[in-house]
Amino acid sequence: MTELKDKASELEERLAELEAFFDVEGLRGEAEELGEEMSRPGFWDDPEEAKAVSARFSRVQGRIELLDDLRERLSDSEELLELSEEDGELLPEVGEELRRIEGMLEEQEVARLFSGEYDEGDAILTINSGAGGVDSQDWAEMLARMYRRWAERRGFGLEVIEYTEGEEAGIKSATFTVSGEYAFGLLSAERGVHRLVRISPFDAGGRRHTSFASVAVAPVVGEAVEVEIEEKDLKVDTYRASGAGGQHVNKTDSAVRITHLPTGIVAQCQNERSQHQNREVAMRVLKARLFELERERREQEIAAQSGEKADIEWGSQIRSYVLHPYKLVKDHRTGEETANVDRVLDGDIDAFIYAYLKNRTAA
Repeated sequence: MTELKDKASELEERLAELEAFFDVEGLRGEAEELGEEMSRPGFWDDPEEAKAVSARFSRVQGRIELLDDLRERLSDSEELLELSEEDGELLPEVGEELRRIEGMLEEQEVARLFSGEYDEGDAILTINSGAGGVDSQDWAEMLARMYRRWAERRGFGLEVIEYTEGEEAGIKSATFTVSGEYAFGLLSAERGVHRLVRISPFDAGGRRHTSFASVAVAPVVGEAVEVEIEEKDLKVDTYRASGAGGQHVNKTDSAVRITHLPTGIVAQCQNERSQHQNREVAMRVLKARLFELERERREQEIAAQSGEKADIEWGSQIRSYVLHPYKLVKDHRTGEETANVDRVLDGDIDAFIYAYLKNRTAA
């Protein structure tokens, strides 16, 4: 009984800290203002702006409802604890409910690890296979599946922008938009090179191979964000889309690949029905990637000026996934590791993400 009362008291303090952190009353005021804006005539005249306002309203309202629900459930649990003094049979039920409340609190407390302007928003995730032919392309496809499953686990939306299959197996590249609260903040922990060690299923001799694939993550930025892109710096190629997408994509050269010559960044899209639409989406991806590159460059400069070692380096190997001769996934930045490789490849990567974010916040 005393232990449960102490736990309830601890959860009460943590919830109060969260309510202060999110400024619940401020959120109620914002939700009211957004609701009024959405009910105005002509609200949908600018679809992009309307979509952004609607998404913000949903997030704010969702946050309020979740915190209110936690407050109500904690209050009910405390009342049950008082009743348990007369009826001890209620104690297991109260203990289970407090564990559920703590789990929900922990999920919300992750928000305190973010401070970036775009951390709360959506992300553009790009996976590219490295050198190593079919093994690396197969590894890139395994990573794409891992992030799909991760998004499903969190209830995030995932939209395919581009998915270029390899000639024999796997994929050469894939680009997704991942939508959900703190999608960019969470996925920013995944940028870098991922290394796989295994017995190659494509090697008749059954030899061990090491494969690499890179992951790039950029925030979805609005039209208000200015990124200077000169036409002379762009190389635009059109090609026939491959893979799923119906008959249309295989009949015309509607897919678009844009290379930004000064940086070498490539953005492509094949999922829209027309070449014009694919170019538009590819330019949005390019804009986001260039914006993130500039943001990283500034962070590195600030870190260098303050005497710190910048840890955001494109091309740095961040994590190894070993399937042979033993099983282990290890993050080289934090030391976080697990032998349950199958679970990780099935999308259970939160432990790695949180360990990185906590290290970054502490630094």
